[in-house]
Amino acid sequence: MVYVFDTSSFIVTGHYYPQQFPRFWEKFNLAVNNKKIISVREVFRELDNDALSPHLITWINENKRIFQIPDAKVTQFTKNIFLVPHFHNLVTERNRLTGRPIADPFVIALAEAKNGCVVTQEKEKPNAAKHTKCM
Repeated sequence: MVYVFDTSSFIVTGHYYPQQFPRFWEKFNLAVNNKKIISVREVFRELDNDALSPHLITWINENKRIFQIPDAKVTQFTKNIFLVPHFHNLVTERNRLTGRPIADPFVIALAEAKNGCVVTQEKEKPNAAKHTKCM
């Protein structure tokens, strides 16, 4: 199984300091090296704004390769997400005005394209999209 990490999940990994949790980082890096943990370029861009832990920032920069640029399949699925009016609210006015990246639709689309599982810390919201392959 491939796990497509959202920004929030990388932020949580930042709470696991390598000195205190070496086994976690050993296993996490093994999964990354085996291409079991991937993400999208938009998550990388969000992390550029949101990651605060120095060790996480270093890790992100050393592992840029896992943050994939959307291919045609991911782009098409992302487009299909936005064909549903309900999902237009994924792009907030704040994001539009400030040019902040929006990763969620790309994370969902990459998980669909790779037959993978979305990993996020976001809380379930009524009428929100669900990726049922992982439930």
